[in-house]
Amino acid sequence: MTTSKREVGAVTRLLLDLGPLLAFLIAYWVTKEMFLSTGIFMAATLAAIIGSRLTAGHVSPLLWFSGFMVLVLGGLTIWLHDETFIKIKPTIYYLMVAAILAFGLWTKRPTLKLVLGTAYPGLTEHGWALLSRNWALFFVAMAVANEAVWRNTTTDFWLGYKLWGAMPATVLFALANIPMLMKHGMNAEVEAKEGPPLPPQG
Repeated sequence: MTTSKREVGAVTRLLLDLGPLLAFLIAYWVTKEMFLSTGIFMAATLAAIIGSRLTAGHVSPLLWFSGFMVLVLGGLTIWLHDETFIKIKPTIYYLMVAAILAFGLWTKRPTLKLVLGTAYPGLTEHGWALLSRNWALFFVAMAVANEAVWRNTTTDFWLGYKLWGAMPATVLFALANIPMLMKHGMNAEVEAKEGPPLPPQG
């Protein structure tokens, strides 16, 4: 029996996208134990994948990719008892997604449209190309920022940056793209009701 795709509300989508990272951050600030928090991050990511399947009827490619990386690099973090793996996870994630988007632009097939096509009804092909370009550049900048922060600050500061820096920056960037999207055919009523979709956080 197959499960058809369904649209989910903005709150549910936000929980699926940001929930695992928030669980990771809260667990660390409560326990001050990186390896336990990493295990919770992995469990929360699995829960988000299952939750997406149950509520939306499918799991987005970006969530599959993010989940795979959390499980692999989180597993290495716990197995080797080395925080480096979970700290470089955002860098690898951002660069890989940026590369995928750039490849889609180069081949004239915006890969972002394959992932978020129903999230931006009415958006023109040129609009998808511009959005893909913008997100690719944003992800490269975020990869550079993550490397600069984790290599030059404490673990507590890095985690604070993820909550108060990376997450707000992602939300603000998604919102900043709305005027451009509306110029290129996006349905404003749908966007106002549901809000811009966010990629799973690195």
